[in-house]
Amino acid sequence: MTAGGKFITLDSSLYDYMLARGHNGDALLEELAAETRRRLGRRAGMLIAPEQGTLMALLARAIGARRAVEVGTFTGYSALCVARALPADGHLLCCDVNEEWTAIARRYWERAGVASRITLKLGPALDTLRELCAGESFDFAFIDADKTNYLNYYEEILRRTRPGGLILVDNVLWGGAVADLRDQSEDTVAIRAFNDFVAADRRVAAVMLPVADGLTIACKL
Repeated sequence: MTAGGKFITLDSSLYDYMLARGHNGDALLEELAAETRRRLGRRAGMLIAPEQGTLMALLARAIGARRAVEVGTFTGYSALCVARALPADGHLLCCDVNEEWTAIARRYWERAGVASRITLKLGPALDTLRELCAGESFDFAFIDADKTNYLNYYEEILRRTRPGGLILVDNVLWGGAVADLRDQSEDTVAIRAFNDFVAADRRVAAVMLPVADGLTIACKL
């Protein structure tokens, strides 16, 4: 507890403790993460953290999500977490532009037995979202793609989200750069603008959590 609020700083040993006891591990997800690191090297940093995947699945289950959308699929870790949380007749729409990375995702979805719940659309996500039929709606969404389009993705998804539905947005702390005003790079400026927008958006109830690289959870009112 400090004068500014209540929080705890994680060092590596405390983080390892949390991972060992603070979320439900999964052998297939661990294998997927390991293959991603082995094949893609530094790009594997785009994987979500394991505890984040567990949190996402818990939230999807908690609201009884049946229809979900993801913008930015990479090698399929987050999609696998969400798809497993959907009922057998649920559906997850995944939007990505990279065929090589999502080929890895497809293999693990098949192995997990959830491939039938997932539709992968390769192409610009804004085009995919804007081409959806007028009646398409979502219970749950995850945005984790190009930062300069975060606000565009958010708006397209929010108008298709049912009241009480959740929109989760990744990387909102951006390695701490959002609080460093000396950093005026395009992505950092875009994330700052997005964070300011959501904080003032009265269409949602939102909270930003220090999970992994920062996770915003917005509930449509």
